[in-house]
Amino acid sequence: MTTVPHHPVATYRVQLTPTFTFAEVVGILDHLVDLGISHLYLSPILTAMPGSTHGYDWCPPARISPALGGEDGYRLLRAHARAVGIGIVLDIVPNHVGIGDAHHNHWWADVMRRGSASPYAEYFDLDLAFGDGLLCLPWLPVDGDLSPLRIDADAGELWYGDRYLPTADGTLRVGDDPLAVLARQAYRLVPCDSRQIGYRRFLAVNELAALRQEVPAVYDATHAWLRELAAEDLFDGVRVDHLDGLTDPVGYCRRLRTDIGDRLLYVEKGLGVGERLDPVLPVDGTTGYDQLRLIEGAFTPPSGAVELSELFQRITGISGDGDGMTARADDLRHVTLIDVFSDRVRRTTALFSATAPDVPVHKVQQAVTTFITRVRLARPDYPSLRHAALDEITQIRADNPSMSDALDVLSYAFVDRSRAPEGLGRLGEAVAAVTAKAIEDIGYHRTSRLVSANEIGCTPAAPSVNRDEFHGAQLARVEEWPLGLTTLSTHDTKRSEDVRARIAMTAQTPQRWTVLVLTLWRIMPPPDAMTGYFLLQNLIGVWPDEGRPDETVRTRMRAYARKAMREGGLVSSWTDVDEAGENAMIDWIDALQCGVASDLIAEYVAVVAPPARDESVSRKTMSLLLPGVGDVYQGTQWWSDSLTDPDNRRPVDYTRSLDDPKTRMIRTALDVRRRHPESFGPGSTYLPVIGRGRRGIHLVAFARGDADGDPRVLFAGMRLAHTFRPVSVRDDALLPLPAGLWRDAVTGADHTGQVTASALLGDRPAVVLEKL
Repeated sequence: MTTVPHHPVATYRVQLTPTFTFAEVVGILDHLVDLGISHLYLSPILTAMPGSTHGYDWCPPARISPALGGEDGYRLLRAHARAVGIGIVLDIVPNHVGIGDAHHNHWWADVMRRGSASPYAEYFDLDLAFGDGLLCLPWLPVDGDLSPLRIDADAGELWYGDRYLPTADGTLRVGDDPLAVLARQAYRLVPCDSRQIGYRRFLAVNELAALRQEVPAVYDATHAWLRELAAEDLFDGVRVDHLDGLTDPVGYCRRLRTDIGDRLLYVEKGLGVGERLDPVLPVDGTTGYDQLRLIEGAFTPPSGAVELSELFQRITGISGDGDGMTARADDLRHVTLIDVFSDRVRRTTALFSATAPDVPVHKVQQAVTTFITRVRLARPDYPSLRHAALDEITQIRADNPSMSDALDVLSYAFVDRSRAPEGLGRLGEAVAAVTAKAIEDIGYHRTSRLVSANEIGCTPAAPSVNRDEFHGAQLARVEEWPLGLTTLSTHDTKRSEDVRARIAMTAQTPQRWTVLVLTLWRIMPPPDAMTGYFLLQNLIGVWPDEGRPDETVRTRMRAYARKAMREGGLVSSWTDVDEAGENAMIDWIDALQCGVASDLIAEYVAVVAPPARDESVSRKTMSLLLPGVGDVYQGTQWWSDSLTDPDNRRPVDYTRSLDDPKTRMIRTALDVRRRHPESFGPGSTYLPVIGRGRRGIHLVAFARGDADGDPRVLFAGMRLAHTFRPVSVRDDALLPLPAGLWRDAVTGADHTGQVTASALLGDRPAVVLEKL
C-alpha cells in the first residue's frame, strides 16, 4: 500500500452524478496516479434531490447517496484510493438543504404541515412576520396565478403544478376545493417577486433553504455522518461550501475542526481585493479563488484593458473603466438588496434597532442598506476586519452626515461585538449574499469590457495585477496559508481556465480585436449591444482552433446564451422570461457561425489560439508550484472549452492521451513537487525571480525553497505570449537564476547565472528547474 502524503501534492476535483459514481471514480484512479495527484476532491456525496447532478441540494437524513453507490461503494473507493496513495477530500454543505420536493425532505415537509409548532422549525431560518405567523413561500409566478393548484385524489395530496405541497393532518379531503385546502395550511403561496419570503434561502434559490448551524441540534443532525466517517478514518479532508452564508462562520469552523481533528479543512469563501483570510479561522485555507484572481490578473496587460474600455464605451455607450463599473456595481447592489434580499434588510435592521431605541428605525435601515451596498469586504464581521469595517463606516458618514447617529449603531456593534452579535452575523451574511447575487451572478453577466475578468474571485473593474501585488501576495501566503488551495477552474467558475486564457488574448490584441468587432457590428449588428458583446467573447473562447463550430458547440452556445441572458436580466430574466428577446440574440449568435462573419472570427481565432494555449500551459504549471496546493478540475488536464454549469459538468473522456502539452507539464510539475517536499507546504519559502532585458516583462518566475531559504525548484513561464512566441525575440528577455546549477526537469539541460528566455524556454511556454 502506498502512503497518502501528509501534505497534499495536488487535488483533483470530480463531479459525482448518478452516471459517474464511486465505482466510476475507482476506474480513473490509475490515471490520477499517472498525473501525480495526491488527493481526490469529491463533490457532495450525501443523498440529494431526485435527479440532482451536483449534490448541493442534499436532503435529510444525512447519509451517503445510494445513487452514487452508497456507503459500501464509498468504502470501496476509499480502500482503492488509499491503496494507490490517494487521499479523499469531502465537500460538505452545511448552509442549506434541498426543498424542491418535500417528499424527500421530511424536515421541511413537517415545517410545512405544522409551521412554528414543528420540532424542525428551529432547523430553518424562518421569518413568519409577513404572513401573521404563516410561512410565505415565493413559489407563484409574478401574476400570482393559483390555477395550477390541484388535489391528487389517488394520493390524497395537494399539488401546485408539479410541486407537492404537504398538508396538515385532517385538512384535506378528496373532493375539497384546492383553494380551501390551501387556506387551512400553516403556509401561503406568494408571487416570486413579492418580497414576502418566509425562509432564508441560499442566495435567491427558492429550492434551497438555509440551515441554522448555530443551533446544536442542527449541527448534530447534519454532521453525525461525518463524525462516523472520521472515527473510522475514512477521509482526509473537508471542503466547506459557502462558509459566509452561515450565521457564525468562526464558531462553526471551530466545532468542525474538533470533529475532524488535524485533517485538511478548506472553506469556500470570497475575499475582497487586499483582504486576507481571517487567521482566527482554524482552517487550512480557502478553495483558491483568491489565487485565481492573482493568476488571471498577472496575465492581463493593463494597457490592453484601457484600449478595451474605449471599444466597450464606443459600442455600448457605457463607461467601461474602473470608476464607471464601481458606480454601476453600487447601484446594482442596492437594487438587488431591495428586490431580492429585502428580508435580510428588515431582519438585520430590527436587530440593530433593538440596541438603540432612540434612533428612528427608518434611519437604522438606511444605514444598514447603505453599508451593505457600499462595503467592499467579502464579509465584514470577521474579527480581523473590524478596523476595515469601521473605516467603511467612516467614509459613509463623511458622504452622509445626516446618517451619523444610525451609523453609530453599526460602529458600536463592531467595536463591542457583544452589543449586537446576531445583528453583526446577519449583516455579514447579507453582504456576502448581495455580493454573490448582485455582482457575481447578475453583474458579471451584464458588463463585458473583458469577460475573462468576470470571474469568481476576480475584479472586472481592475482586471490586471502588477508584479509587486502578485509576488507580495505569494510571500504572505507561504507564511500564512501554505496549504491553501490554488484553483483555475471549479464547478462554479463562469468559464474554464482555457476559455478565459483565450478571451484574455483580446487585451493583447486590442487593435485587431477592435477591427473584428466593429466589422461584425457593421455587417451584423446584435439586437442588444451589451449582451452581444458579452456573448461574442464567450463564442471566441469556445471557437475551435480551426474551421467553424460544429453542431455540438452551437447547441452548447445556445443553452449558455439563454442562461447568461436570464442571469444578467437585460434581455430576459428567470422571473420574467422574454423568449422573443432571447431567440433574437440566439439567432444572432447562430448567424455569426456561418458565412462571412464566421470567416472573420476564424481568422482572428487562428491568431490568438496558439498564444492562448501557451499561456494556459504556463498558468497551469505555475498554479501547481505556487504557495499552497494546486487543484485540477475534472478534465482540465487537457484543453477544456467549458462554460458555466452545467456545461462544465459534461462527462470527461478519460481515455484521452497523456501525451498532451498541458498534461505533460502538469505531470512534470507534480513529479518535481514530490521530489522536493521540503520546498512546498508548511515551512517552505518563496523567492520572486524578476525578468530583465527589453522583453523581461514577458517572464513570470519564482523559486521555491526549504525552511533555510535555499531555493531548490524554479518555475519560469511566459506571459503576454502574443508577441513572445518566436524564439528569436526571446533573446531580449533575461532571467537571473539563483546561485547554483539548475537542471531542466524535462530536457535535462543545465543552466546557471543569467540566461536568455530563448535558452531557457526554447519554443516552450514554461519550464521547471531543479537545483543540483
